Amino acid sequence: MLLLLNVGIFILQGIMPIIKDLGALYTPGFSPYFQPWQLVSYLFLHAGIGHIFGNMFALLIFGPRLEELWGPQRFLFFYLFTGIGAGVLHTGVTYYELNQLQADTYAYIENPSSDAFTRYMNDHAKAYYNQLYEFTSKYDESPENPAYIQQSQSIVSGYYRERQDVQTVGASGAVFGILMAFGLLFPNTELFLLFFPFPIKAKYFVGMYGIYELIGGIQQAPGDSVAHFAHLGGMFFAFILIKFWGSQRDKFY
Repeated sequence: MLLLLNVGIFILQGIMPIIKDLGALYTPGFSPYFQPWQLVSYLFLHAGIGHIFGNMFALLIFGPRLEELWGPQRFLFFYLFTGIGAGVLHTGVTYYELNQLQADTYAYIENPSSDAFTRYMNDHAKAYYNQLYEFTSKYDESPENPAYIQQSQSIVSGYYRERQDVQTVGASGAVFGILMAFGLLFPNTELFLLFFPFPIKAKYFVGMYGIYELIGGIQQAPGDSVAHFAHLGGMFFAFILIKFWGSQRDKFY
């Protein structure tokens, strides 16, 4: 059901793009487009064919065994719980980052300089900064030029406005929750992966993937648009829920 729902909404997305604009998850407190129900709707929207294929492939591989164990209703609850949890953690981290970005943006606009511009862009927009070589060279050569100062302020404020309204979409948070559940409940199941030439037990695969997402989230390489903390949020809330259900084994198993 979840697979068909995701695919169906993805098709509707292509017909009516406004569905994605309305249902994507925005950052509360910074974007005027944020609505609480987006913590659910963003789970059923995707950025492209590759995005939905990867998520639905993982859902198809790891989901059926969990659904068989829990039943359809409990599996749906798990999917939504971990997906919403992923959205909460992601927006929390993004809110913190935007707070810092806002402070640095206002500080730069009030006290612009070529050195401060370089620090700002390296800290917040390194990939974008690399595209501004011609401008930054001129700004460094003439740091007192009012036109360059005004342009740098415009670049900084424009980047901040763009970051305010960045959309988050995808079932990845819930899918990573499913992956965590699979690793916890079937830890010794051997997985055969296309990109790994040897079988690997589920518990090791999940552990390595979690470490990878943590490193990716902390470093967040320039140009990396992956919501690593949403993935980690799905895994974290899955861990909490599995442990709770485990403590209530007579009720839930």
